[in-house]
Amino acid sequence: MTSTLTPIEQSSDALVLHFSPLLKKLSEEEFFEFCMLNKDLNIELTSAGDLIIMPPTGGKTGIRNFKLIVSFGVWAEKDGTGKGFDSSTLFTLPNGAKRSPDLAWVHNERWNQLSEKEQERFPPLCPDFVVELRSKSDSLRALQGKMEEYIENGAQLGWLIDPFKKKLYVYCPQSAVKVFDNPPDISGDPLLHGFTLDVQSLWE
Repeated sequence: MTSTLTPIEQSSDALVLHFSPLLKKLSEEEFFEFCMLNKDLNIELTSAGDLIIMPPTGGKTGIRNFKLIVSFGVWAEKDGTGKGFDSSTLFTLPNGAKRSPDLAWVHNERWNQLSEKEQERFPPLCPDFVVELRSKSDSLRALQGKMEEYIENGAQLGWLIDPFKKKLYVYCPQSAVKVFDNPPDISGDPLLHGFTLDVQSLWE
């Protein structure tokens, strides 16, 4: 196959390859096989067909991600109304994009509607709750664009956490983005009943 690959574009440390419209023509099965052949790469795909290869996280970001996952995981297991996912999970959004939030949660009712094969591969849905945790190499504007995409594709709640500016952005459908400066914590109510994240622990 010969591609019409346009010049490689560098966005922060993420590598963006413009394969559109070639990658958009791949079936779900073909794209899954492509990712399995490149298991060592953290891959996302935009709705326009651009392939994004994300860099590995650094130590401090890894610590923050771990704290976030542990805190949310304890609540999710106790609550039991949905399934939690880490940053390795690739979701196929309604607009065709394939995204891996740093943290995601899907209500059981929606998850159970998927077939066994859909659950095993790249679930064809947008999570109900998503979190993006900014790392040193992440463009804030790019992350804000991803958050807007999640909401447009069905997410009910999204948090963008920026530990460098100590800000937290809250996204909800049909609502203006709320920005919190150095908040002590943040509540997930009513969607995530009873879950409160200790935001200050992520600044450390």
